[in-house]
Amino acid sequence: MAKKIMIQGTMSSAGKSFLVAGLCRIFSRDGYRVAPFKSQNMALNSFITEDGLEMGRAQVMQAEAAGVKPVVEMNPILLKPTSDKGSQVIVKGEVLADMSAKEYFARKTELIPVIKEAFAKLEENYDIIVIEGAGSPAEINLKQNDIVNMGIAKMFNANVLLVGDIDRGGVFAQLLGTLMLLPEDEKQLVKGLVINKFRGDKTILDPGIESLEKLGGKKVCGTVPFMNIKLDDEDSLTDRFSVREATGAFVDIAVIRFPHISNFTDFDVFDSIKSCRVRYVDSAAQLGKPDIVMLPGSKNTLQDMLWLRENGLEAAIKYISRSVPVFGICGGFQMLGEEIEDTFGVDSGQKDFQNRVRGMSLLPVITKMQKEKTRRQIKGVIPKLSGTFEALSGMDFSGYEIHMGESSLTDKADAPAVIQKGNVLGTYVHGIFDAPGIAKTLCGVLAKNKGIQGEDEEAISYAEFKEKQYDMLADILREHLDMDYIYSLL
Repeated sequence: MAKKIMIQGTMSSAGKSFLVAGLCRIFSRDGYRVAPFKSQNMALNSFITEDGLEMGRAQVMQAEAAGVKPVVEMNPILLKPTSDKGSQVIVKGEVLADMSAKEYFARKTELIPVIKEAFAKLEENYDIIVIEGAGSPAEINLKQNDIVNMGIAKMFNANVLLVGDIDRGGVFAQLLGTLMLLPEDEKQLVKGLVINKFRGDKTILDPGIESLEKLGGKKVCGTVPFMNIKLDDEDSLTDRFSVREATGAFVDIAVIRFPHISNFTDFDVFDSIKSCRVRYVDSAAQLGKPDIVMLPGSKNTLQDMLWLRENGLEAAIKYISRSVPVFGICGGFQMLGEEIEDTFGVDSGQKDFQNRVRGMSLLPVITKMQKEKTRRQIKGVIPKLSGTFEALSGMDFSGYEIHMGESSLTDKADAPAVIQKGNVLGTYVHGIFDAPGIAKTLCGVLAKNKGIQGEDEEAISYAEFKEKQYDMLADILREHLDMDYIYSLL
């Protein structure tokens, strides 16, 4: 039987995902075969495994940190919100149904056998499983039939470390309040507290830690500093969206922040390129005149297309495309076409929603939503391109496709993997910029167009960059967590 430990938080974005990743890296470097596990994940950043199954990107990132291949058992249930009240429910990597929150809450216990089966498969192959919770275990309205926090800790008899975010304030109330709201049997599973995202002189915090341990009856087994680690973020609470400005010294990449933005991890690679800065914009006033405009994926393409039209961004993008390159991926690619049709109501999960929307008409493409989702990894060679994109011609690409729509050219021919018209480029391939050299080459051209020095030819690959980030994360956690105590919990 694998050893296991669970990371739960006092709130969303307390830092659970990075702590799980860091522990996976530490255990892996110490010679153990490690797997992450999150029974139920709610996120719009997803990934397609080698066998064509869909899972959350956070567990993929954690698997990378552990040095193992991501498999869907690491995230057996994925909820992809389609509206404020409903989600697409993905079980074992395949779409089960679109459900309202109320319907899913009533049916989620039916998925317990799926969770147990997935965990059992991981136990067969790994020495240690690092489990991640979701939100907070003290959300008393959700505690009934819990399948992601203390319900999982009890199901698999896992010791729990409870993490609080001091950067957002009130960390002592967070931790103590959470403990107070837990019934005694669940409180006993909490074996340690972690204060995360600390800035400043720790000696000033020490009296508070002493009081916290006395009042909570739990050991504080680490105070982790605020870390500038550049790895995949899990959800819309990411700090990336708050970065607005790009100075004149950098290539300015503007990513449109749709209300239902998904797979914005496609642009994380640009963090590894010194000459580039990415900013997320949600209004025409913020757009300005960047060096390139990126349209990311969307979980609700038709509604987001109408949002672009209503707030003026569509007109701004069409105008700027005369002189500035525009790149659309998946949903963003579909919006650049002539029309998007959703006869079956699969895109929004609402059959009474407008089922045909005019696109931006920047690419000769028509998209029709299908009942079945396309899920596959893909490799290929970028075709002959022109203009700003010419330097990408003939480069190998790899990534994955995950979309409900099927696109064809307006002359009814199948759309190629990469399609260009003038300054506008579109593709379904998520992760296309991660392939060796593509992001670096594009940024080099954009930098040259702007008259600034591009990235050095000796710059490391994105894969190497991520490895260094995982090592940095592990080194910081090993220094600031009581790893001897954590090992004793295993």
